[in-house]
Amino acid sequence: MLKLIKNDPWLEPYAEAIEGRYDYVLKREAAITNNGKITLSDFASGHLYFGLHKTARMWIFREWAPNATAIYMVGDFNNWQKQDDYRLNRKDGGEWELKLPLSKIKHGDLFKLIMCWNGGEAERIPAWATRVVQDDHTKIFSAQVWFPEVPYEFRKKTFKPKTDPLLIYECHIGMAAESEKVGTYEEFRLNILPRIKEDGYNTIQIMAIQEHPYYGSFGYHVSSFFAASSRFGTPDELKHLIDDAHGMGIAVIMDIVHSHAVKNEVEGLGRFDGSYSQYFHEGDRREHPAWDSLNFNYSKDEVMHFLLSNCKYWLEEYKFDGFRFDGVTSMLYYSHGLGDNFTGYQDYFNGNEDGDAICYLTLANKLIHEVNPKAITIAEEVSGMPGLAAKIKDGGYGFDYRMAMNIPDYWIKIIKERKDEDWHPTGIFWELTNRREDEKTISYAESHDQALVGDKTIIFRLIDADMYWYMSKHYGSSYQTDRGIALHKIIRLVTASTINGGYLNFMGNEFGHPEWVDFPREGNGWSYKYARRQWWLADNHDLKYHYLGDFDKAMLALISSIKGFQKSPVIRLWDKDEDQILAFMREDYIFVFNFNPGQSFVDYGFLAPEGKYKVVLDTDSPVFGGNGLTDDSIEHFTVSDELYHKDGKGWLKLYIPARTAFVLKKIN
Repeated sequence: MLKLIKNDPWLEPYAEAIEGRYDYVLKREAAITNNGKITLSDFASGHLYFGLHKTARMWIFREWAPNATAIYMVGDFNNWQKQDDYRLNRKDGGEWELKLPLSKIKHGDLFKLIMCWNGGEAERIPAWATRVVQDDHTKIFSAQVWFPEVPYEFRKKTFKPKTDPLLIYECHIGMAAESEKVGTYEEFRLNILPRIKEDGYNTIQIMAIQEHPYYGSFGYHVSSFFAASSRFGTPDELKHLIDDAHGMGIAVIMDIVHSHAVKNEVEGLGRFDGSYSQYFHEGDRREHPAWDSLNFNYSKDEVMHFLLSNCKYWLEEYKFDGFRFDGVTSMLYYSHGLGDNFTGYQDYFNGNEDGDAICYLTLANKLIHEVNPKAITIAEEVSGMPGLAAKIKDGGYGFDYRMAMNIPDYWIKIIKERKDEDWHPTGIFWELTNRREDEKTISYAESHDQALVGDKTIIFRLIDADMYWYMSKHYGSSYQTDRGIALHKIIRLVTASTINGGYLNFMGNEFGHPEWVDFPREGNGWSYKYARRQWWLADNHDLKYHYLGDFDKAMLALISSIKGFQKSPVIRLWDKDEDQILAFMREDYIFVFNFNPGQSFVDYGFLAPEGKYKVVLDTDSPVFGGNGLTDDSIEHFTVSDELYHKDGKGWLKLYIPARTAFVLKKIN
């Protein structure tokens, strides 16, 4: 019996489905590796064969297009005209090849393919293109020959991510600029990386790297899977960014989109060789019903080859440290999870699972860790499918982490629907710690999803319009502002301190960025006003935003200083909904929360390990914009009780002000 099932007896009724899934993975892997005669990494090397390559003697270009009847390379080098010298030769298995003298094309040339098929022809960007650019005037995309005379050489040859714990800064290169424009890799490297380092994050998760035609898609409608988006700069500039991050001790993971592809035919793979099913499903399964995109057919070895090679390419060519896989729920189920209610295990194993997509995800994880054993993989998955972050050999999918997507939903729900008096610490603690013991998670209060137009960030929900009037230190305050600042810190502390793997924050949310994310589009006059981050707000100490950023920095410093923090058990010491008090312990640290909006407590007691404690972090400290109602220099001693002395416990009696939280460290 697989360990996944042994660890969870509730899965035993579904053992046949789980073991069948595992056996299918082994079968597919055996088929594509010729029963182990080559490795999975050997198989996933399509980028070294297909696409444009420069050798010592010639250029070689290859493409897979089984439905094509003829293919021509056209570009700057031949006035964009079909010429026999640039006509590809057909080979076996739907492959096409062109060999050219080195003098025929050069670095920087723009090019495309003229794809011909029975009944038509059209321009196409090569499927394996590694550089795609858009003309500023015509807005037309073309592939670009990218072979600089002096290729970028990484200074940091090896890198090992820090994962104890994983502290992720989710970011977007384009909207990291302060001015109303598209930011660049260089600006991010020079201006934002140092901020992230100083704040204490050890990992950045970069969105929108794979080339996408529509900037406003947030990078989720990918057209060219092997091309780093040129709107932010050159491949060498992205490599420089990653190299510098590694030099700072910061891992770089990529938000990779293999769950679907843009429908565009000229820019993307939509009808690449004239057929509708080269990379995608036929019929009703071809189009995603909610995303206006196309669904990959993972049952085809060629699609498996394309996507697995894509994983390996980003790891090796750019030295990314791993991936956050987007849209995993959509991949797992034939229904894409739309309209499904996942209320019990029976909902995961009812014939709705897409075995080929599951197989792809499992083999992708195996490949990634074969290429780089230190790589990080994270599943963005909302249904709660068991085993996502369990080992493959145990019957899992092989992800290192899964996103705890229930947590931000929970915070939004209670902020929207409950009065402050009805915030129950028992429910909060349960929601933050309700997870599978054998799977690590990434906890977060909010990500980019909550920052988009149509939604609201936590700070905006808490303070709303008062942010525009009462965030100055010199012009008064408001109850709404004070409440929002206090709860923003408390929500982050309780979320980050209960992790069992990692913690994530979206760029700017750490200091309460006041406005939503809205990319330039027709509906806003193509404005960049909300597709940027106003860093000056956090830097201006006449404003209150820096209080939140300073607290975030102190919180991460504390968590990072505790060795093995994310692995340590979360031991509940006390919770009482009537008082709205919660206390729990990890290692030698006690985390105390008072969610009560109006009542402070004097000599509030609960049992804790006997000893002496000192305050090491306090949300109510004046340095974080609090009221400073407690003297944090005072040491706290447990009061002995004969009933509990034999267990090494005593009563810890504390003053706990309303709507505050603090952390105590046992020092004796």
